[in-house]
Amino acid sequence: MSNINIPVSVLNLVPIRNGQGTKEAIDSMVDLAQATEKMGYTRYWIAEHHNTQTLVSSATAILIKHTLEKTEHIKVGSGGIMLPNHSPLIVAEQFGTMATIYPNRIDLGLGRAPGTDMMTANALRRSKNDSVYTFPDDVQALLQYFGGEEVQNYVKAFPGIGTNIPLYILGSSTESAVLAAKLGLPYAFASHFAPRYMEEAMAIYRSHFQPSEYLDAPYMMVCLNVIATETDEEAARELTTMQQFFLNVVRGTQTPLSPPVENMDDIWTQPEKQMATSMSSVTLQGSKESIRDQLTKFQEKYCVDEIMAVSYIYDEEKQKRSYEILKEVVDGN
Repeated sequence: MSNINIPVSVLNLVPIRNGQGTKEAIDSMVDLAQATEKMGYTRYWIAEHHNTQTLVSSATAILIKHTLEKTEHIKVGSGGIMLPNHSPLIVAEQFGTMATIYPNRIDLGLGRAPGTDMMTANALRRSKNDSVYTFPDDVQALLQYFGGEEVQNYVKAFPGIGTNIPLYILGSSTESAVLAAKLGLPYAFASHFAPRYMEEAMAIYRSHFQPSEYLDAPYMMVCLNVIATETDEEAARELTTMQQFFLNVVRGTQTPLSPPVENMDDIWTQPEKQMATSMSSVTLQGSKESIRDQLTKFQEKYCVDEIMAVSYIYDEEKQKRSYEILKEVVDGN
């Protein structure tokens, strides 16, 4: 039987809940980090999104620093830093500084997409060229900046040299799987919103993996949605918050994270339902027994090395309980 006793981690997009302001959303982010640290979660990653008034995760590095300040030992990182928006040197200096203040607590997850629409991407103005295509070179540059003195060139990251901050390649298609395999880096797949290429990307990453100074063997992480509650019925109701979140994405609307509703069919059309459901198809949902059963089946099929969970639950205490149930399942409790 495949092991479900694996590391579990948290992804937070820092959503604004209905009735909250921006500051409350950031306070909620910290509160969840502190709670999941106590539960024994491995890492806590914060996303990068721009021009999205319902998500506060635009200045990712600042939120990571804030979370590090308010926690004690959990690893905190980016899920991810979207490299087309940033110069690798500035990323290296920012993360190198945090690694100096908080040694061995920083992760740097790297994405190839801008994490926003094209007009906003242009306003972020890193370059008039399409910096999506420079992603492999940018990753190599970061590996160099964080490496030892012997690999440095004239331009160096101070602080940054010798911090050896672990890099993770994020992906929602197969392209990044090829790069992660080639560089011998850990790979995290975004099944929580783009599950379509998950199996194919996993297979490519594992079959093409080249051992490196960073990793001897493939390290496959999967981010998925988790709605864990005391009963299956309660989970079905709490799930409607996540369904409304994905309906927002489908419609391109900006509605804050909303409380559960009795019936989603009163809200969405059939085509909207199909689109939202296909985006969120990789979801663990239900009571502890249901979560255990679903995770066991998932692991028997995919045998991943780490699960990263995102839980779009409106009630913050229920959200914490969802993470607690998942941790109990992987711990065999």
